Amino acid sequence: MQELQKFWTGRSRNQRLAIIGGFVASFVLVLAFVALAGRVQMALLYAGLDDAQAAPIVAHLEQGGVAYQLRGGTIWVDQTQRDRVRMDLAARNLPQQGGPGYEILDEMSGFSTTSQMFDAAYWRAKEGELARTILSIPSIRSARVHLTAPQSRGYRDTQPGSASVTVVTDGTPLTAAQADAMRFLISSAVPKLAPEAVSVIDSARGLIQPQDEQGASEREDRIKENVERILAPHVGAGNAIVEVSVDLVTETEQVTERSFDPTQRAMISQETEELSDESSMAESAAVTAASNLPERADQSGERQQSQRAETRQRANYEVGSLTRQIERHPGSVRRLSVAVLVNGTPQDGADGVSRIVPRPEPELSTIRDLVAAAVGFDAQRGDEITVKSMPFVAETASGTEAVRGGLLERLALDSLVRLLVVGLFALLALMLTLRALRNRTSEALDASQPLAQLPDTLDTPPMVTPPMLPMAEVDLDFTPATAMALPDDPVARLKQLMKERQDETVRLLNGWIGSDERTAP
Repeated sequence: MQELQKFWTGRSRNQRLAIIGGFVASFVLVLAFVALAGRVQMALLYAGLDDAQAAPIVAHLEQGGVAYQLRGGTIWVDQTQRDRVRMDLAARNLPQQGGPGYEILDEMSGFSTTSQMFDAAYWRAKEGELARTILSIPSIRSARVHLTAPQSRGYRDTQPGSASVTVVTDGTPLTAAQADAMRFLISSAVPKLAPEAVSVIDSARGLIQPQDEQGASEREDRIKENVERILAPHVGAGNAIVEVSVDLVTETEQVTERSFDPTQRAMISQETEELSDESSMAESAAVTAASNLPERADQSGERQQSQRAETRQRANYEVGSLTRQIERHPGSVRRLSVAVLVNGTPQDGADGVSRIVPRPEPELSTIRDLVAAAVGFDAQRGDEITVKSMPFVAETASGTEAVRGGLLERLALDSLVRLLVVGLFALLALMLTLRALRNRTSEALDASQPLAQLPDTLDTPPMVTPPMLPMAEVDLDFTPATAMALPDDPVARLKQLMKERQDETVRLLNGWIGSDERTAP
């Protein structure tokens, strides 16, 4: 203890601060190494769960005594227990996706369940099963399904059912094809439910219309993608800019047209009527006395006869006619306009400099034909397609370059390798501290015993192995103070330097002698 106190009192203020700083740094590094070595390595268990889904999982982890962490909507557990925890949660049907399904019916009792209760539980279970099926799409994070079953009461007509589904995606927009698939899925699961009666709602984009009832913006995007996809193999990606404008019909219109052709006749009926008329008339003789005689009783007067025949024929003909009825519903395309701007092609000029020149007209005509076929061009409808070629202006890169993080962040180190690196840093810091303490201790300077005049001749250097000198303590400048050139002989050069730097030479030799525990002769 006395030696330690003597050592401490013999040190200067800077030496004491260096010793305290080295001890504190070594202690902190050792504590960090122990903390990192004893820390449990965490692994991701589940991510993207809402509070209702994460609460049962956290309760199960606390009940089982499993170490876990909550980091911004994600659950992390001990890496060595992650697989076992997932198996246990799967056995308990956790995490629940889309709500309960047909397992609701298993919990119902036949003695206390009425028909209304069973129907309500049945439709609730069907909603859960449909939501689970929709969640099988990779881009969908959550889904809710609501069903209104068709109702039939007595002699009333059956009321058609309806349904709606609300989905939350991971940022990927829900396409019209996926929405149509959900409509047919739900309509197939519910009897007498038409796909048109199912509404699909995206939490980010709102109501998703069917493909045949899409608005102008959806159709413009689809036509634009088709044109860019067909031009990219020829002009290259990013060398064609396409803009589409679709004018849709917003009102209902019904047009009936009827035309007659007098040159076309068709007999539809024919009537023939024949009339025959025959009549006779006899005049009686005058009554006299002779009329009473028997031989004069059959005598009559004059007779008149007439006969007439008439034939009538009537034919009905129909003139040829054409009736056409046209119905225009909202959503029909009234007019389509497409503008395509194509980048030019590089061409070497006469001076050898490469320049971007517009594409030739035959090539633009071919591109126009391709675009017309891709968009469904109709000249009678008034559609318009414009294709031009101009050199694109090169954009100047702006912004700052992202600077990568530190060494440990740039290196994809494993946890064990990271601990090893931290331990090496701690060991290096401890070695540097002990080396500084040793060099400080070896500087037992005795300024009261100056060296005698150095000899003029120094033929052989002393065979003394000099100790390691602290770089921060000895600062010797071997640049000569005078402008004369140093001699080529190393011994002569050393003599000259020692004469010009006597103070530094004395301190250097005192350090060597003190550390070697020898005295000058």
